[in-house]
Amino acid sequence: MSRIAIVLGEDFEDSEFRKPCAALRSAGHDVTIVGAEAGKTLDGKKGEVHAQVEKAAKDVDASHFDALVIPGGYSPDHLRIEPDVVKFVAAMVKAGKVIAAICHGPQLLIEAGVVKGKTMTSFPSVKTDLINAGATWVDREVYEDGTFITSRNPHDIPAFIRSIEHQLDALSAS
Repeated sequence: MSRIAIVLGEDFEDSEFRKPCAALRSAGHDVTIVGAEAGKTLDGKKGEVHAQVEKAAKDVDASHFDALVIPGGYSPDHLRIEPDVVKFVAAMVKAGKVIAAICHGPQLLIEAGVVKGKTMTSFPSVKTDLINAGATWVDREVYEDGTFITSRNPHDIPAFIRSIEHQLDALSAS
């Protein structure tokens, strides 16, 4: 099965972390929670979910993962000021890994400088930021551009998970 990093910071959107993480683990994938500081317990913005950072971004290597998932909420905004997290995200993109970002998740991709020329979706408040960073924005529940998968909000989680699983299945078939 695939090895997946979920980058997480404080005030993540509870369901955008919990549901994909549970679905991917249930499917047998090896999921690692990566953040700025290993061992730190993070709280979802609604206080429904708590997660512990298993590995610090400075201690992980993109070559050890097949995919990256970036939940939304305020987490991406907190993480975009963490240089090690931004470097890890950029390395995952450069290595051609599956990159899945939902809601405000693309903020971290903007900070990593990897959205130019991509077609993506996001929470509407991130639309202008994506366009200014050189991406084309579309209003769809899920959009795949190569190995990039993006979705708009918690209502899109089922389609988001299906797209991640589809990309991982294609990866393991090759």
